[in-house]
Amino acid sequence: MTTTGPIIKTDKLTKRFGDFIATNEISFEVYKGEIFGFLGANGAGKTTAMRMLCGLSKPSSGKATVAGFDVYRQTEQIKQHIGYMSQKFSLYEDLTVLENIRFFGGIYGLDSRQLRQKSDALVERLGLQSEAKKLVGDLPLGWKQKLAFSVAVLHEPDIVFLDEPTGGVDPVTRRQFWAMIYEAASRGITLFVTTHYMDEAEYCNRISIMVDGRIEALGTPADLKMQLNEPSMDGVFYQLARGAKRGD
Repeated sequence: MTTTGPIIKTDKLTKRFGDFIATNEISFEVYKGEIFGFLGANGAGKTTAMRMLCGLSKPSSGKATVAGFDVYRQTEQIKQHIGYMSQKFSLYEDLTVLENIRFFGGIYGLDSRQLRQKSDALVERLGLQSEAKKLVGDLPLGWKQKLAFSVAVLHEPDIVFLDEPTGGVDPVTRRQFWAMIYEAASRGITLFVTTHYMDEAEYCNRISIMVDGRIEALGTPADLKMQLNEPSMDGVFYQLARGAKRGD
């Protein structure tokens, strides 16, 4: 299914757990090929929102479509059109590089011929020919992150959700990782990114900042810095989030 409008569209999307409102009437749009930063302190509601958009959690109220599919009725179709990468879990460390690529490629619906072609091409592109049969657990963290991202876009999804993708890696590897993000965006893939690194917020086309379940700000990094008279995204984030009631 192709959509000519926003690739992600939410309208007052809300998730309640009893009396607790995790996400409170959030509304925003994300467009094809956009790098969209989804920021907020711990407890702000980012993960809950992302789970609804990935088709893993049903909203309590409001509306949303992802790649043109409804988050209430078409969750299986949504899952077929997205990729996902998390800092905490993205690869099986007791499988080899090739086994991971083929395992996740199979989950994403690639046939055996596509798997062969894409896995060989990916190993070559990443320069992992000599490591292809090594266990992923033996790779340096930076290589694991690059491999995990490459696996998440192996099936050319419409959207990739990246949940704290560069946590724990060194600055050089982070820059290399963002070069991969830009390359994916240039192919028309939409990148939906959560991060704690405010310098990475500068790399996004637009960002939203959530505070206590609501979206407090939405715009380009330059616009938000100008609106709040702050020289950096660190200052923007602190000014918006300092009154938050929820957190660790």
